[in-house]
Amino acid sequence: MSAGFRSARSPRTMWIFLRQVASQVALATDNALDYHQVAESRQRLAEERAYLNEEIRSGQNFDEIVGSSAALKNVLKQVAIVAPTDSTVLILGETCTGKELIARAIHNMSTRRDHTFVKVNCAAIPLGLLESELFGHEKGAFTGAIARKTGRFEVAHQGTLFLDEVGDIPPELQPKLLRVLQEREFERLGSTHTIKVNVRLVAATSRNLPAMMEQREFRGDLYYRLNIFPLVVPPLRDRSDDIPPLVGYFVARFAERLGRKVSRVDRQTMELLQDYHWPGNIRELQNVIERCVILAVDGTLHIDAGVLASAGSRKTQPAGDVLRENEKESIEAALAETKGRIAGPRGAAARLRIPAFTLESKIRALKIDKFRFRS
Repeated sequence: MSAGFRSARSPRTMWIFLRQVASQVALATDNALDYHQVAESRQRLAEERAYLNEEIRSGQNFDEIVGSSAALKNVLKQVAIVAPTDSTVLILGETCTGKELIARAIHNMSTRRDHTFVKVNCAAIPLGLLESELFGHEKGAFTGAIARKTGRFEVAHQGTLFLDEVGDIPPELQPKLLRVLQEREFERLGSTHTIKVNVRLVAATSRNLPAMMEQREFRGDLYYRLNIFPLVVPPLRDRSDDIPPLVGYFVARFAERLGRKVSRVDRQTMELLQDYHWPGNIRELQNVIERCVILAVDGTLHIDAGVLASAGSRKTQPAGDVLRENEKESIEAALAETKGRIAGPRGAAARLRIPAFTLESKIRALKIDKFRFRS
């Protein structure tokens, strides 16, 4: 009995036993790693699917860049040059000049076009959430982090990440952005595990980054890393030749959406549109055309002189005053259509696509007499 016991515990038997155990442990480890990789891949695919569904629901995508002016053609030539290179691009220009469209054009003409185009508006995300939005976080990384979150850099792996209003990234977050651009690696919030990514960055801003550097609001090393290939998108006032095709594009778009039939644009109206200064650029033009489509009669788009003044008088006005007047005119037009009704599905707020309490606040701020529209 004791001999049998000694035989069972012999070195050879123990060696065989340990080898079997090691084999099982290795197999279990491999399976765990495979499972972890599959889980990571599934999570990334789920994040990409959720992001793409969000893009589709937002309805903010344009099918093409409209226009053929010399200023726009010059920008598109530069896009064609830089798009295949995979270099970082910094798009500069005033607000609402179409910087996102240029970024999408760069992606669509690049070798990454079959992968995800991810956009982040750095000015629209609260300061405390921007780092998590860009780099993700682990469960329990901070109060409210009830599950792991994949950041936009991971979602954009092998694709393009568009950072809009990059000048609004806070100084304390800029070093981490610089690191991921230089080293192509980062850690999620609450994690020490380094994640490697292959992302092409396109950034955009309407702010003066060199001036921000002097005020120490923007890191110089980050600016020079972003400013490899700057592209300046011209404002709409410098692209007056593009206004007729843009008007045609927006008229067709809004007429279909609103169920209106608009077949022509009044000649005087088109001249007025081309002479106007457009401080709000393409977004302002889009809003004006939508309002005019709503008010169009007999299939003709017409703008009253009260909506847009002559170019000479408007160009001397500050941009803020012009936008304030446009907003006031838009609200008054909606109140006239709804006979002073604000709330409800047929109210002015619904027509303007804003909450009723927001409209009430704007009416008070703009000193509009809402009662004079009631009949």
